[in-house]
Amino acid sequence: QVKVEESGGGLVQPGGSLTLSCVASGRILSIKLMAWYREAPGKERELVASVTGDGSLRGPGKIDYARGMEGRFSLSRANDKGTVYLKMTNLKPEDTAVYYCYASINRGPFHSNDYSDYWGQGTQVTVSS
Repeated sequence: QVKVEESGGGLVQPGGSLTLSCVASGRILSIKLMAWYREAPGKERELVASVTGDGSLRGPGKIDYARGMEGRFSLSRANDKGTVYLKMTNLKPEDTAVYYCYASINRGPFHSNDYSDYWGQGTQVTVSS
């Protein structure tokens, strides 16, 4: 069983900051990718940022941002490689969305190269005065 769980959402004033956390836990052999997405009301889910894991051909720790996301959004990874953070600064009302964590995970057995997609339940971020 694998679980992906986000935390850290909430209500913040415009110009404020918030840091989201995501933990992937359970039977995990390797992780290819972890990423943050967001889904605003009436809009499609969009990528915010991603980081490669030890199962990636690019090697672990490579961080990519969607266009327009770098600068106010910063993704980092804990030493526990199943944990990632999204630090958001200078937040704007248009950043209001449900933020989802995604992980591409190999549950094994040891020689398996079979990765599956896992999503968290999402955490609400509301930017409003």
